[in-house]
Amino acid sequence: MSAGARSGDAGMLTIFVVSDATGETAERVVQSALVQFEGADVRLVRYGNVRTTGQVARIVGEAAGRPALVLHTLVSDDLRRQMLSESRRQAVDAMDLMGPILDRLATHLHRTPREMPGLFKQRGEARLREVEAVEFAFRHDDGQRVEDLARAEVVLVGASRTMKTPTMLYLAYRGWFAANVPLVAEMPIPESLRAFPAERVFCLLMSPNRLLELRNARAHYLDLPGEDYASIAAVRRDLRHAQRTARHFGWTSLDVTGRSVEEIAQEIVTLLPAGGDSDAEPDPSAMDRREPSERPRWPQLP
Repeated sequence: MSAGARSGDAGMLTIFVVSDATGETAERVVQSALVQFEGADVRLVRYGNVRTTGQVARIVGEAAGRPALVLHTLVSDDLRRQMLSESRRQAVDAMDLMGPILDRLATHLHRTPREMPGLFKQRGEARLREVEAVEFAFRHDDGQRVEDLARAEVVLVGASRTMKTPTMLYLAYRGWFAANVPLVAEMPIPESLRAFPAERVFCLLMSPNRLLELRNARAHYLDLPGEDYASIAAVRRDLRHAQRTARHFGWTSLDVTGRSVEEIAQEIVTLLPAGGDSDAEPDPSAMDRREPSERPRWPQLP
């Protein structure tokens, strides 16, 4: 909680902004309203993360006995009732900014509100994370910026045309920091990939015939030499190299033949370890705002 109103502020109206989240949105609403009262002698005190009835009682007690107004955006029905009861008991003017909105929406939508504090902020952060993840994916597609690979949460590897890029982007659009690195026999494995946690690397494989179809289409479009890229010999050579490399480094291999990007991504999410513990289940609810390398998160795929 923030510091309380000073005793020397007697006579000044103190507005207590109370929220079970940060209270930033409610404070902005109050400040927008105060603009209409130029020169008014007002002091704002914001209390965020108010989650218990004891906190509510202490705030109302601080407001009692002085010119004060309590404005709150508590989503918990129990806390709103506690605020009403305490403010009446101690003769404090309190106004519920959230309750009437929730009640009216519940009536029109025929649904019960979840009463989970901080959901608006979490959703904003989740959206920002998706944007960051997509930018990260485009910068780390097809082996780009491998020196920065440690910031990824998952790396896809495999021969050319094994659905690495679309799967990576699907994961990125759902908040995962993903990268992909092609496995080419003539190219050494980057040191950053060698050092990357093996349980977070997935080698995508495909049946030779299906891969040959995809390569033929690409070779025709880009006018590539077929014998080095779109021949059954080249396809089998590249798949064998990918399989051997995956076994050598202990990476998980996935057969993606005939599978959708959504199916592949969901399996990858299921197989990923949670928080560095390979025995733990992924936690779809983890939501904080640290740097990507510090915060493994587990977005739930639809």
